[in-house]
Amino acid sequence: MRRVLLLALGGAAALVVLATCGESTQPVAGVLDVVLSSPNSGQDSAIMLTVTGPRGLTSAQAGTGLRMFSQPLGGMPSKFALVGRLDGGAVLLTIGITDLSQSDQYHATIDQIALPSFQLRQYVGYYSLTLTK
Repeated sequence: MRRVLLLALGGAAALVVLATCGESTQPVAGVLDVVLSSPNSGQDSAIMLTVTGPRGLTSAQAGTGLRMFSQPLGGMPSKFALVGRLDGGAVLLTIGITDLSQSDQYHATIDQIALPSFQLRQYVGYYSLTLTK
């Protein structure tokens, strides 16, 4: 009887191990797009923004038609300057993160926006940035 009980417990333990072997606990890296919402679509030509999150970024690529300037990646916060026509609804920047399950912990904020004359906008309250997968 004791032998049957030990076999049953051993079989149950093996089933638990096999059931959990297929589950991945590794983080899945991916990218997020930084999208601009602007009341002056196409009328601005430069933006400075800051990205914050739980870990440093793994990559950054400027949106179409934009030129990017940034500090070396890896630390937080990450600051970027993007120059070119800023259209509302356009992807300004695509950033790489180490774990997509933490994507809601990343945020982008606007530091400054400039007109084509290089004059800074005094108020950027109607502008916003959204991070999307």
